[in-house]
Amino acid sequence: MRLDKYLKVSRLIKRRTLAKEVALNERILVNGIPAKPSKEIKIGDEITIEFGNKNVIVRVASLEVSTKKADAIHLYEFIREETK
Repeated sequence: MRLDKYLKVSRLIKRRTLAKEVALNERILVNGIPAKPSKEIKIGDEITIEFGNKNVIVRVASLEVSTKKADAIHLYEFIREETK
């Protein structure tokens, strides 16, 4: 699954276009490497997202094409949040 689609489906980022923009600005790392929106995500990958003054780090737990809002939290494991 593409990174931008995964971020939207998991609701880590609200819209796919916003996920694409954030990735193009190199504010998303996959396994410590800046990732493009088209990066293929696999289960076990670690994603770091830079939100202004904090970084959110999650691990991919599941890949679903679509999910309900209540079930979206099961697509990833929250690792930690770092404040800059």
